Amino acid sequence: MTADPVLAELPATASGDVEFISLTHTNASTELAPVSGRGIDLAYVRRYVRALEDGGFDLTLLPYGSNTPDSFVLASAVGQLSERIKPIVAVRPNTVFPTVAAQQLATLDQLTEGRAVVHLISGGSDAEQARQGDYLPKSERYARTAEFIEILRRSWTETEPFSHEGAHYRFDGFGPGFPPYAAPIPISIGGQSDAAFDIGGTTADIFSFWGEPLADIKSQIERIDAIAAASGRLDRPRIWVTFRPIIDRTDELAWAKAHTYVERITQTFQAGSHRRRDKNAPQNVGSQRSLEFARRQEIYDRALWTRTAAATNGQGASTALVGTPETVAAAIVDYIDLGASLVSIRGYDTLNDAIDYGRYVLPLVRQELAHRRATGQRGRLQADHPGALAGVGRP
Repeated sequence: MTADPVLAELPATASGDVEFISLTHTNASTELAPVSGRGIDLAYVRRYVRALEDGGFDLTLLPYGSNTPDSFVLASAVGQLSERIKPIVAVRPNTVFPTVAAQQLATLDQLTEGRAVVHLISGGSDAEQARQGDYLPKSERYARTAEFIEILRRSWTETEPFSHEGAHYRFDGFGPGFPPYAAPIPISIGGQSDAAFDIGGTTADIFSFWGEPLADIKSQIERIDAIAAASGRLDRPRIWVTFRPIIDRTDELAWAKAHTYVERITQTFQAGSHRRRDKNAPQNVGSQRSLEFARRQEIYDRALWTRTAAATNGQGASTALVGTPETVAAAIVDYIDLGASLVSIRGYDTLNDAIDYGRYVLPLVRQELAHRRATGQRGRLQADHPGALAGVGRP
């Protein structure tokens, strides 16, 4: 059955292009089945990147942590192991000087012929920042990120040497810097603090959110758009949302799998055997929001499940979408209808889930969007659902 018959009544993004993001894992250890040792399994990385490319993913995030592989080096490897995947390099401004980061990113962009993206992490945990010598108060980290962004862009575009003296960085006579492949590299940031929204709305190319209920994501997107408009921007940041889908042949089987998963995830995090985790109340607003949603209820909208967020103490993107590939794909399209044009889906059974998403979820979403472009109508995937915000989209 179809609903909302005319394209003019569909949200503006409803028939547009959407890119899918994953996260590259470097070995077989998962939150379901931790593996001792933290080394890189090169054969596994090759297989993982090939699975993303074969499955139709567009981008992959190379995360950053004080005890993880270096994101720049890993991004360069991924770029050479793939032909189409865009590597997203996660960077903390406290770990690298901005002119050096600009040089590294432009080098990656040249090596991948224009595929580099950067995601800036201002830092949500004092303890994690201190592990690498950063003691800047949380209230000032986003101001440093804003200055970092300004220097990145000038390093890529200035044709003459320039100097800079700001609150966090100072240098004389830099440049012209090493250029990107063809155009300035897209800059992404995320966060839920007021400072994150202010900087994201005024300066970022991409603003990222963790998976939240539709009504809450809608209000957050409206907020970032309003800040962008008030700053005089003619464009708006692209919206990136992240989920951890759990799929199976039927909704019943998917929910049974989800409950099994959350028991195993809880055991892993209680034992502290997956990664170093802070078991105290999280400092960052995004994690606080995730835990608050979990306290209110377990299931939102079509398929959003919050028990996985509670099991991880709200740390990292951990909310799930649970159901058949059709259910999960429909839920993803609900977020696309609100304005998301970058959708990150990564599983708890990392490699196997990436393969399954490429086979069963991505094609359904793309078929729905193609149907809309061709007919001006919603397809069967988007049958009416009481949890969906039908007809509400980004201008």
